[in-house]
Amino acid sequence: MFDTAAFADHESVHLFHDKATGLRAIVAIHSTALGPAAGGCRMWNYVDGEEAMRDALRLSEGMSYKNAIADLPLGGGKGVIWGDSKTQKSPELFRAFGQAVDSLNGKYWTAEDVGISPDDMKYVAEQTRFVAGLNDGEAASGDPSPVTALGVFKGIEATAMRALNADSLDGVRVAVQGVGHVGGYVCSYLAKAGAHLTITDINQESLKLISEQTGATIVAPDEIYDIDADVFSPNALGAVINDDTLSRLKVKAIAGGANNQLATADMGEKVRQQGILYAPDFVINGGGIINVASEISGVFSTPWVESKVETLTETLGQILDQSLKENRPSSDIALEIAKQRIEAAKN
Repeated sequence: MFDTAAFADHESVHLFHDKATGLRAIVAIHSTALGPAAGGCRMWNYVDGEEAMRDALRLSEGMSYKNAIADLPLGGGKGVIWGDSKTQKSPELFRAFGQAVDSLNGKYWTAEDVGISPDDMKYVAEQTRFVAGLNDGEAASGDPSPVTALGVFKGIEATAMRALNADSLDGVRVAVQGVGHVGGYVCSYLAKAGAHLTITDINQESLKLISEQTGATIVAPDEIYDIDADVFSPNALGAVINDDTLSRLKVKAIAGGANNQLATADMGEKVRQQGILYAPDFVINGGGIINVASEISGVFSTPWVESKVETLTETLGQILDQSLKENRPSSDIALEIAKQRIEAAKN
């Protein structure tokens, strides 16, 4: 683990196993400089333990930067449960994960992510108070996906304004990859704004539903990269912007809610050289963690959340403007700002 590029100076990494429930989980804590580490937990059927570890590490590091760029009093952490979310879920498994989180004594706050719902989190909450994204409770706010999607939508607007000189998204062609929790809401916002959508997902039921609701055209998963569109919006899993896919894109902007969209650090410069304006993922998709942060504070406030999302959209706009002015990758600029905030907190 220490020798992998994904390790990235993590403070601590915790592995949990419970034979009775089948729990195999990793909690990676990248930084607590700004506050307790916060980040959702995803359940995914990884190929092997090495893939699970790498995902936990990369996602945890990304949460440090996401929380810093959103100006939240939270550090970065992430949980992953290795298993099939369709067949291996049980109340007992999530209670075991709750005990694991509680053993960290507040260094890590969890919430739902890919493969996990607020209903699953209620079992986690039976064992620990260090959980957010709940449907019930004094400061409960429920699934943060709608707030994440709102931030992504506003980010697409800000990016299109600069990449396309577009005053609105009316008539703008958007290719959306992933129409799950976040992507589905993003499609709804885009359709209401008059955008023309082409969508894809491995879940055929979700595709059919979103297509019926928005009038979107459905394509096969691998065809989404070849669509003649203005904006590519990745809202599924990460590393989708790589040498193979980038050469196929015909868009002027990339703006979506997926984490870790760039397969490698140098992809930011390659995207820029291709004339594509990129909305850094950990900036544009910060709405959900803002929602969670309000819940963690103990007093949930919708006006505070909405204000923070607006401020984050302004920050994204400033990053994009700086990128265009200096001919530098937007991803590098965003990363510099986040790291400076974390280092300032350490000192």
